Parts: sequence; C-alpha cells; structure tokens
Amino acid sequence: MNRTLLFFLFCVVALARPAHAKDYVITKFGASTDSTRLNTKAIQSAIDKASASGGGTIVIPKGVFLSGALFFKPKTQLRLEAGAKLKGSDNIADYPLGPSRMEGQKLDYYAALVNAYKVNNFRVSGPGKIDGNGLRFWKAFWAHRDSMQKAGKSSTNLEVHRPRLLFIWGCDNVTIENVKLHNAGFWTTHLYQCNNVLIEGCDIRSPFRPVKAPSTDAVDIDVCKKVTIRNCYISVNDDGIVMKGGKGPNAQNLPENGPIEDVLVENCTFGEVHAAVTCGSECIHANRITVRNCKVDNDRPLLLFKMRPDTYQLYENITIDNVTGKCGTIVTLSPWTQFFNMAGSTEKPFGTIRNITISNVKVNCKQFAVLDGNPTDKVENIVFKNVDATAQKVEFPNKYPAVRFENVTLNGAPLKATQDARTGPAVTPLKPD
Repeated sequence: MNRTLLFFLFCVVALARPAHAKDYVITKFGASTDSTRLNTKAIQSAIDKASASGGGTIVIPKGVFLSGALFFKPKTQLRLEAGAKLKGSDNIADYPLGPSRMEGQKLDYYAALVNAYKVNNFRVSGPGKIDGNGLRFWKAFWAHRDSMQKAGKSSTNLEVHRPRLLFIWGCDNVTIENVKLHNAGFWTTHLYQCNNVLIEGCDIRSPFRPVKAPSTDAVDIDVCKKVTIRNCYISVNDDGIVMKGGKGPNAQNLPENGPIEDVLVENCTFGEVHAAVTCGSECIHANRITVRNCKVDNDRPLLLFKMRPDTYQLYENITIDNVTGKCGTIVTLSPWTQFFNMAGSTEKPFGTIRNITISNVKVNCKQFAVLDGNPTDKVENIVFKNVDATAQKVEFPNKYPAVRFENVTLNGAPLKATQDARTGPAVTPLKPD
C-alpha cells in the first residue's frame, strides 16, 4: 500500500471520529470530593461547556462527588471511572420542579439526579457508580405512609417528594453500560419516549433491608421502542423491568401516551424484586416483549400482568424462554386497583392479553401461576411449553380456556387444562402414563 493511500485512509478515519470526543473532567471545573460540598454548579458548568464547544464526555474521576440534579445537553455524555461515585443529594430542594412524567401522567415533578432531554446518542458508562443516596427519602416515605394509615387515610407514591436516579426523555440511540445504579430515591431508570436503547452490563439495586427502598423500579420503559436490556443484575424493592405508557379510561387518546414495542431482555439475573418483568401498572399497549436466557432468585412473579379496571390495556406477543431459578409464580395475571380512578368517565375499560408463550422454563416456585384477571378481561392463546416446575402449592387459579400446555410438568406430574362448568377452566396435574 503506497503512502498516498495510507494518508487518505488516515484522513477518512480521523474525519469519522465524533466531533465531541473531548473529555471534560469535573475536577477541572471545581468539583471536589469534600462530602459537605455540593458540586452541582461545577458539574453543570462542565456539561454546559462541553455542549457549547461542540460536545464531549463529562468524566467523574475516582472519588465521591455530591450533587443535585444535572441536565445533560445535546452532544454530551457521562462516564464514571473506576472508583468514581456520583452521589445524589438527599435534599429535594436540590432537584428542581418542572415539566415531567410520572406514573403514566403528564405533570410537573422533581428532576432526577441525571436528566437528559432530547439528547440523541446519550451515553452513560462505567465502571463507576451513580448512587441516589435515597435513605432519607425512604424513611420519609414510610413515616408518611404510617401516619396516613393511623389516620385511616390512603396515600399515593407522589406525596413524599423523591428524585429518580435517571430520567431520559425523548432521546434516540441511548446507551447505559457497565455502570452501577444504586439506592435511587424513587424509580431508578426512567426511559420516556426513547427509541433504540441499550442497557448492558449494569448492576441495578436498592435495598429490601434494613430500610425498604420503596418504588425503586429498576427500569421503567415508558412509550419507547426498541429497548434491549442484557447482562444486567437487578435487585430492587419494586418491579424489575416495567412496561408503562399511560393510565385512565381515556389514556389511549392522549398524545403523551403510547405503546411499548420491541423490548428484549436477555442474560439478566433478577435477585429480590416484586416481579422480574411487569406489564403495568400504567400501560396501554405492550407488544413484542422477549425475555430469554435469564435467571431468577426470588419469591415473586417472573411475569406479572397488572390489570387495571379503569384502563384499556393490550398486552400481546410476549415470549419468555429459557429461564431458570427460583420465583413466586411463573405468571401472575390479576386485577390492579391501586389509585383506581374513572375520572367521571362512562367508559367500560377492559384488558386483552394474547399470544403469550412461556417455554423452556425450569424453576422452583411457590405456585405455578395465577391466571385470574378482571371479569371483562379477554385472554387468548397463552402457551406453556417445555416447562418443569416444582411448587409448594399444586393448585392454582386459571379461569381461561385459552391456556394450553405442551410438555409441562408440575412436581413431576404432567399438566393439562380441563374444563369445569362450575369453576371455569382449571389446571389439573395428571399422573404419568
């Protein structure tokens, strides 16, 4: 190869490099590891400088850096080096109130620790840690809940103001990789109106003890398309991976709501969670969801359908394949009435669940399944195939005739669906031939 051609190739490679490849190390902008000092302004100045200069990566070096809400701008990214910790303030005043999205609603809410709005190609990478420092928020939540219960009143999740860890809104081509996401004050990772998202190699956790970390969902997928979550460890005091998208009798007509489509969860391990994968509690349509090659180690559902009687819901084309370990149920489909509100509507919402396939699953569980939704829910084509389960409780409710079993054993005995005119469809273990 002659020198002219080599020079030409060098120029092509150089031009192909992103213009925003420069690193902006936060200590050069005045950030300090002094635990009493808030670094929000210093880190935000690095973000602003990077954006104004054509883009760059905000680098958190080794050490613990306390901060309030940070707002990433176009062509900026975040990298946490080994030994780095971005630690969230536990003062809600450090998280500004503004237009947001929570629990399937458009509303003003407090910013997250890391925020990205319309930042295409946004990337958060490790191997460092983002720590929400949520203990103060958790304690306040439980204290408020206890006081309301003693007064004979109910409370919602939004009454005690708490920040999420990451809120990524309206971004395409998002990558979150090899980073630890711990101790969120509220939801851990909230993706809203995003497309082409990869979450890979992350450790996502919040505690069940000694203080439970309430509502710390690992990943909330809210009106998004093409989301891949793989090679992650997840253990949080709420649901693991959640499909969201709106709630209420007219939710399907509101422009801020929408479907979740094409989600792949693979090679993940679920420790303690309320459910590994959940459709709801605020979701109008989830389509083409695949969970494969995963492990579970908890006593909660592997797949959970929260069926709201005040919302039209469609859950379809969901595949669970090659899952092993320990769980509460393989599938739970049941009513979900938390914060039920028809808002004066005369609509009569119902849910539709169709084309659900659970295959190549081998688990120890408390109960095989619970298939018992709202009276008007419609269920079509749920198939269990090549499933080997050992359960503490053999009987389980199933009122749908559209449930089929192919090579399924429970406690060593084959299962088949049978019809009983008094009780509806049931599943009966049969002795081997």
